[in-house]
Amino acid sequence: MNPLTTFLTALDALNSNKLRSGLTLLGIIIGVSAVITLMAIGRGAQESITSRIESLGTNLLFIRSGATNQSGFSGAQGSAATLTLEDSLALIDPILAPSLASVAPEVQIRSQLVYERENTNTQLIGITPEYLPVRSYELESGQPFTTPQVDAAAQVIILGPDLVEDLFGLRDPIGQTIKVSERAFEVIGVMKSKGSGGSGNQDNRAYIPITTAYYRLGAQRTAQGELSVQTINVQVVDDDSADAAVIEISNILRLRHRITDEDDFTITNMQEMIETLQETTETFVVFLGAIASISLLVGGIGIMNIMLVSVTERTREIGIRKAMGAKRRDILSQFLVEAVLLSLTGGMLGVGIGLGMTEVLDGVQLGSATLLTSFSTNIALLAMAVSGGIGLFFGIYPAMQAAKMHPIEALRHE
Repeated sequence: MNPLTTFLTALDALNSNKLRSGLTLLGIIIGVSAVITLMAIGRGAQESITSRIESLGTNLLFIRSGATNQSGFSGAQGSAATLTLEDSLALIDPILAPSLASVAPEVQIRSQLVYERENTNTQLIGITPEYLPVRSYELESGQPFTTPQVDAAAQVIILGPDLVEDLFGLRDPIGQTIKVSERAFEVIGVMKSKGSGGSGNQDNRAYIPITTAYYRLGAQRTAQGELSVQTINVQVVDDDSADAAVIEISNILRLRHRITDEDDFTITNMQEMIETLQETTETFVVFLGAIASISLLVGGIGIMNIMLVSVTERTREIGIRKAMGAKRRDILSQFLVEAVLLSLTGGMLGVGIGLGMTEVLDGVQLGSATLLTSFSTNIALLAMAVSGGIGLFFGIYPAMQAAKMHPIEALRHE
């Protein structure tokens, strides 16, 4: 029997019982659409997180207080005041550190912000003029800090968009005066929204000159009286210079801190963070796909069950065909084609529904988070291939049962 005849015969057999075929398709449809939808959600989350981190710049290094233990995790990172403002200034050396393009220290303190009857508690970040370009931060309005303002420890402040909404509502904050720890500060800028990241909500922060944090608000100092910083942000010349920059930074800080054994600082490479995050989220995406694949397995079992019922119902038909000269491989191929046709049809419908669900869910607001999806053609093709393979796998046993029937016994079947 030629392939076209086999296909048409299988199609006619499935069409003769539409309801049963439709219910069998449903299991595969649900399985494929679930795989595509969950994988799209996982991919969307992965791309969203990665893009947010990459927006900070891939050629960044972060130096923080605290050593890295043998397991690779930081111990008491940022708790000991081992980094100072003088350390950051020492890194700006084209001879000892040629791989460094820019250095931006920061100090963090908590403070109360008050404007008229509104007030909020937030994190103040003491920064230098280099901080915004190094971290790829932009202003929505106003002006950044200038070097004279930093030198004079000026009482000026840049607010995050969430703080502007809390304190000013719809009013323009530029030029207004607010109180920070009972001191009057002039608002000179508003940050462009960055959203939530690995270090929390970045829109709920305020920025002041680093010298103002020390001399006006009493930021932390070291035991020797030096001006301590929590983090030193370093921008390297290019991505390829990151490893050389780590060595240069380590040499300078070890000399300044007179270190002979374990470092009292930790250097984090942004590119390594991104790669680690991608590996972690990839595992998460695969896990989601594996969970959704369980429904595909259930759909395959449903195909086997229906095909076994079909073989039993068509026993006399099988006997007649064998008596008329049909070979064992003809019977085998017919039932295999029916099973694969069922699974592939369900797979195609599942891909369509999965694509529709991906479009519907993209941008849906879940509380304070926005659900993002990313449809992948490769995942759709893989789901189709898996659904076809499931039909083939679960259709083999019923097809073999039909093919090995003896024609005389089959004809006697009632």
